[in-house]
Amino acid sequence: MNAPASINFSHRHLLRIEGLSVPEINALLDLADTYVEVNRQVEKKQSVLRGRTQINLFFESSTRTRTSFELAGKRLGADVINMSVEGSSIKKGETMIDTAMTLNAMHPDVLVVRHHDSGAVELLSQKVDGAVINAGDGSHEHPTQALLDALTIRRRRHKLAGLVVAICGDVLHSRVARSNIHLLTTMGAEVRVIAPPTLLPRFVDRLGVKVFHDMKRGLEDCDAIMMLRLQTERMHGAFVPSIREYFHFYGLDKEKLARAKPDALIMHPGPMNRGVEIDTVLADDIDHSVIREQVEMGVAVRMACLHALLLPAANRGANVERLRSALFGP
Repeated sequence: MNAPASINFSHRHLLRIEGLSVPEINALLDLADTYVEVNRQVEKKQSVLRGRTQINLFFESSTRTRTSFELAGKRLGADVINMSVEGSSIKKGETMIDTAMTLNAMHPDVLVVRHHDSGAVELLSQKVDGAVINAGDGSHEHPTQALLDALTIRRRRHKLAGLVVAICGDVLHSRVARSNIHLLTTMGAEVRVIAPPTLLPRFVDRLGVKVFHDMKRGLEDCDAIMMLRLQTERMHGAFVPSIREYFHFYGLDKEKLARAKPDALIMHPGPMNRGVEIDTVLADDIDHSVIREQVEMGVAVRMACLHALLLPAANRGANVERLRSALFGP
């Protein structure tokens, strides 16, 4: 495995997938590929970010994302602090910006932020000196989730261009769907969105996707199927008649899966609602499901993003060279 000469990523923050170029996305995926191998070794600790400080600031609860960012930072040698908003000054009336300015005075190198309002993370990034990574903002974007999904597919299919990927379920409220649409279309994949009209954004077809309301038709000859949960916490009103009826028409089961390619990948960003958007047998199907693999890829991708943002550009290529040589030899 040859190391890239340099990491082609010049952005100060990672706030969205929209606007990233093919070389930039490939650079992050290539570096994450290296960190997959690091994470499978007994000795996982690196010193790439020794002396750097990472603060995880989550205004929404999270298990997978926060834990994987914490692991990513610690495995790179950074000092990692998890801020609990439940116990922070925000509960006492302090604004998000005041909290950000307080943290900024402590000179962290990177803030990893999840917030329930779209655009909040970008606003915060304008008020701090260090790098900011968007760990999910409202229904806007979740860039590292799209990167780990892409890495999962690429490692299984060895490419992204030319593949047919279906994104099924609550697209309307899903930041994961938006980031995946931007990434996959940029990389040359055909993206289909499958959902009832009530769960699709207006003008979604302008994002370069094909829209289906019939799941069986939409899944024909698909290479990968991303299932999304119903985000009831963001719903105000009735979007589906009933859970039972929703699963009948839009839940992934064996009958619907049979329309896709025989080796189609089943994906889910989690948390899963078994029996709502996916049948429990398929969620655990070792021949198709890569859901656990997505979790593994998440740590590697977040290590790559921290590395790309925090390591001085002049040193990135040399560090990757040393890392690859240590893993695979000269």
